Amino acid sequence: MSSTLLDLALGAHMEVERLERLIVKDLQNQPTRRKECLAQSHRIRLMIDTICSITQRLILIYEDKDNAMKDEYAALEGQTDTHIEAMVIDRAEEIREYHRRHPAALVVDANEEQKVEPQVEFSGEEAYGRYLDLHELYNQYINSKFGEPIEYYAYLDVFSQPHKTPRKLKSTRQYREYVENLVKYLVSFFHRTEPLQDLDRILAKVEAEFEEEWKNVTIHDSEHVQDQQAVIDLDYFITVEELVELGAEKLKEALASLGLKIGGTLQQRAQRLLLTKDTRLEKLDKKHFACNGAPNRVVMLKQIAFMEAKLKKLSELLSEAIERTKDNIVKKQTLTYEEIAAEREDDETQADDDTESDDDEQQTYNPLKLPMGVDGKPIPYWLYKYWKLLTSV
Repeated sequence: MSSTLLDLALGAHMEVERLERLIVKDLQNQPTRRKECLAQSHRIRLMIDTICSITQRLILIYEDKDNAMKDEYAALEGQTDTHIEAMVIDRAEEIREYHRRHPAALVVDANEEQKVEPQVEFSGEEAYGRYLDLHELYNQYINSKFGEPIEYYAYLDVFSQPHKTPRKLKSTRQYREYVENLVKYLVSFFHRTEPLQDLDRILAKVEAEFEEEWKNVTIHDSEHVQDQQAVIDLDYFITVEELVELGAEKLKEALASLGLKIGGTLQQRAQRLLLTKDTRLEKLDKKHFACNGAPNRVVMLKQIAFMEAKLKKLSELLSEAIERTKDNIVKKQTLTYEEIAAEREDDETQADDDTESDDDEQQTYNPLKLPMGVDGKPIPYWLYKYWKLLTSV
């Protein structure tokens, strides 16, 4: 069924208005359980994304780069009322004919509520987003060269502090893959538990701030690139002769950590290292670098630093979930396996909200089985005894 651009624009506006009404109607309901809250948030997020997609199509229509809409307006100008009425009738007949040929075509009622329940998956450990499940990343951490054999509870404090990892180990592929997987999981968890938050905008701001710091504050000079400062602080050295006194091995280790050539005489190594005191690596001549070259190393270290910046921000956003996870670990240490399994099953079936509503309060305490009053609460005991006295006379 052919449609003009005006028809498409009108249909798009009507669909946006319909989705906005559904969002308002959905938000008027206040679910009491966490699973229901998450389902509502994901429904609303899905409708918002649909509105954004429709809006993008509307923008393309109104930009009218091919002058198609302008031609449609020109065709309507100067038309008499009789001609316009005939066009409307022809259009209506075309629509009826289309639906006669396609009886199974979907007809959307603007007033009909169509809920599409999104499928959001959580592991048993996550308990519908109440806790983090970092066991796989924990095993990756304790079995790596940059990690240490610690308990899972302690790891929940360590994973958000990448600055505690030795700098000389951050340029390894193992560390890069670990940080990438960690950031990927935290992003996924945040999207699943906070679907209405605009994480892309938050991370875009983090990236802008990082680029500014990398450019002006020279993060890479002080933390991520000059790994040799853990061994050699160049601020205390002025001449090549002073560096030569450190010995060949220390100079070699410092040059290797920067990706610089480690060959040559002791004097040449000291000269090469002293160049980095007042000059950034990317400003040095490529002849001073090893076969991997300066650009590759600087880009790699910048990527690691940016992932660590995102990791810190995500840890801040998920700080409450991290604390709940730590509390849950302490709690589970006092439970038997059967109790843990029963509690997990209860979480999966009920999935109560963290800020549990007043479900317990709604179950009125009435141990004496007193009759209920007009306010939905048990009548006073003295009134019950008085009523019994009157009925017994």
